[in-house]
Amino acid sequence: MSASAHLGDSPLLRTYYTILTGGIEEYGEGQELMPLLADDFVFDGPIAGVVAGAGRFTQGVRGFIEAVREISFLQAVVADDSAAVLYDAVLPKGTVRFAEFFEFSGGTIKTVHIHYNAAEYVAAGGH
Repeated sequence: MSASAHLGDSPLLRTYYTILTGGIEEYGEGQELMPLLADDFVFDGPIAGVVAGAGRFTQGVRGFIEAVREISFLQAVVADDSAAVLYDAVLPKGTVRFAEFFEFSGGTIKTVHIHYNAAEYVAAGGH
């Protein structure tokens, strides 16, 4: 299923996931991702913990971008100021289920709270 079928009318999220699945060669230093993130962006996940700052996130997400082969969207609920997205990420050695919760502000992503089994992620080839 395509991202557009699940992410509703959110070009911001469609662009975010297109970048995450575009491959590390296309990603570069995260120059396409930076404009999507608020100046006071905060990420929170099971391996990285709380990461404040868009620049730190764009470097930290490189491991996911290197490992992910495909994302299959299962469900998304998108509102004006928030979203929740459930998906399976195909990694080199297996598939891991992720749930991401977003807050938006001023046309950018203000926060991302991500939930997944960190041990499964590492075992599946994530880093």
